Amino acid sequence: MENITFNSFYLQLEGLKVTETSKYYIFLIFFFSYIFIMVTNVGILVLIIIDRNLHQPMYLLFCNLPINDVMGNSIMIPRLLSVILKPPSERLISYYECVLQAFTAHMFGTTSNTVLMIMAFDRYVAICNPLRYTNIMTNRMVLKLTVFAWGSAFVLVAILLGLTIRLSRCRTLIENPFCDNASLFKLSCESVVINNIYGLTFTVVLFSSSIGSTVLTYTSISVVCLTSKNKSLNRKALKTCSTHLFVYMVMISCGLLNIVLHRFPEYSDQRKLIVILFHIIPGSLNPIIYGLQSKEVQRFFRSKGLCPHFDVAAMHSLFFSRFKK
Repeated sequence: MENITFNSFYLQLEGLKVTETSKYYIFLIFFFSYIFIMVTNVGILVLIIIDRNLHQPMYLLFCNLPINDVMGNSIMIPRLLSVILKPPSERLISYYECVLQAFTAHMFGTTSNTVLMIMAFDRYVAICNPLRYTNIMTNRMVLKLTVFAWGSAFVLVAILLGLTIRLSRCRTLIENPFCDNASLFKLSCESVVINNIYGLTFTVVLFSSSIGSTVLTYTSISVVCLTSKNKSLNRKALKTCSTHLFVYMVMISCGLLNIVLHRFPEYSDQRKLIVILFHIIPGSLNPIIYGLQSKEVQRFFRSKGLCPHFDVAAMHSLFFSRFKK
């Protein structure tokens, strides 16, 4: 018979199911991934702040991604690391910390979508309306887009968690490596129909608007590139948009898989891995893809005498020329 404990202050995290010998290897992998995410994202942020050449709309909008990656991973990974090394009976977390962790996790996922949406809009204006770019993408517009990205995410997630914390709890086990909304409302013995309806609506609206705007944006960019005879424009579009689209596809794939696998308890181990990768992969790739490919960032390092011969474009050309052979 199931033990029922109403509104317990402490909850138990199920965590990852790892063997005694493998947990230290997994701990080190996640630990170094976290260090890499912190160093690269904070480094890119500091670089954009101190270099006036990078005070451009594209880089100012990009700042939202490393801020989001740092916040999202700082809440999730340290707790995950502590849980890995503890026995199951000691994997405890307070209810309030769990709610904060769930709020941050959903803010991370939602803001990742909204930020990539406004970055896609920036690329659309730069490629499809280059002559009007400076008039459209003013500091005021950048501020409005940033407030929209964070404000809309905050409102949507606040309602999502607000509907959950109203419920009483009769269970204490969080069947996840860390807290999220679905794991929290599954602790209740009350009806969660409203939670499911809003959660489904939230997901459909977020992904539909995100995917729809991205498809529309890149379709417009593709039309401009196909009808334009400007090879320089086409190369620029291919370089900037392909990297943006790659990060977007990775994030969307992990997010959708996590949502789908939540409905299939038999795949709980796969879902746990996916939800961790949803945080780690974008957080690791964003500073590399958006930072190192930038000519302005490369120019900054060369001016400081750091990696003077490093050229991402040249590396790409060299790689593909050898691949063709």
